Amino acid sequence: MMTPEIQEAYEAAKKLYAKHGINTDDVINQLKDIKISMHCWQGDDVRGFINKDQELTGGISVTGNYPGVARTPEELRQDLEKAYSLIPGKHKLNLHAIYVDTDEKIDYNEIEPRHFEKWVTWAKEQGLGLDFNPTLFSHPKSEDGFTLSHPNKEIRDFWIEHCKRSRKIGEYFGRETGQTCVTNVWIPDGYKDNPVDRLAPRKRLEESLDEIFKEEIDSEYNLDAIESKVFGIGSEAYVVGSHEFYMGYGLTRDKLICLDAGHFHPTEVVSNKLSAISLFSKGMLLHVSRPVRWDSDHVVILDDELQEIAKELVVNNLLDKTHIGLDFFDASINRVAAWVIGARNMIKALLKAYLEPIEQLKEIELKGDFTTRLALREEFKSYPFGAIWDYYCASLGVPVREDWLAQVRKYEEEVLRNRN
Repeated sequence: MMTPEIQEAYEAAKKLYAKHGINTDDVINQLKDIKISMHCWQGDDVRGFINKDQELTGGISVTGNYPGVARTPEELRQDLEKAYSLIPGKHKLNLHAIYVDTDEKIDYNEIEPRHFEKWVTWAKEQGLGLDFNPTLFSHPKSEDGFTLSHPNKEIRDFWIEHCKRSRKIGEYFGRETGQTCVTNVWIPDGYKDNPVDRLAPRKRLEESLDEIFKEEIDSEYNLDAIESKVFGIGSEAYVVGSHEFYMGYGLTRDKLICLDAGHFHPTEVVSNKLSAISLFSKGMLLHVSRPVRWDSDHVVILDDELQEIAKELVVNNLLDKTHIGLDFFDASINRVAAWVIGARNMIKALLKAYLEPIEQLKEIELKGDFTTRLALREEFKSYPFGAIWDYYCASLGVPVREDWLAQVRKYEEEVLRNRN
């Protein structure tokens, strides 16, 4: 709700930013057009609905047992609606293949668009786009840690078929919603200890991917992305789909390169890779997460790296070729709150990036005046960014500041705690 206090604070902040050539009205209009793809798997701890009894595998671990986990597609959609109502703007939902909504008993290599019709109907009603991911984990045929690079051709073929069908579902999503679907392939393949042959599994993965992507799909409806990882639980020594492998594959096959903030060495940052990859790639997909010592998928906070990612996208005009998705799962806190905190922080980071005098700073840097560069960037950290954020939220009809938390607490008492 817009109040006189919010309006007054905005007008005062607007004048301060205008002194540096920043039009806050224009910034807000630009921000409205950016869609964040919110991941469905935060709501049910990556369990999915295709086989609820299957243990979570693939080097993925979700900790905590907070009450109110979504047990059905209907409950998951209900939770998502609550989260979206507290996040400014219209965004997307990122689905994994295991989130089928059907009474049929099907295997991963049997999924079809019709198994996701209810998701599409709901997305249209909510005005949301849809993204997609084949699920190459939590299945008997992935229990030994290998899928698309498996030495057994029969197992490789199973997963190839699953990925082919996933691309067709992505095409269906894009056609039905009118928003391009990004279908992202990630596999857990790797060894716990040092392998003898590092090349052969990567050759098999290359051949599997070529077969998966053989069919041309209109990029208006579906874009293919590929995601790397440095290591996982059970694949500490060697991961087949490394960053170098997928960067090479993406550049030579014209695929989006997915950069997950938690999938690199702890001393590496995604923000420093964006400008380099943007020069040569078709586009990029971001999985924004927060690693703590390892790829532990903590809820995104407004930390330095998140702000640096946002700055790189804004300063270098990379938003048109970058798709932003979230990827974390925390079962130790309210799951709806986790979505809201992460999504609002991603949007805040982008807003803060827009509220820097970018052109002025570029000119200063080009002149070699690094003193002024440092001084200005530091001073802008205390500019009234919060007043612009409050106004943005109020103008889009979502709670301002921490007011959203009361709604989540009410939802927890009335809905989530009744599920246990």
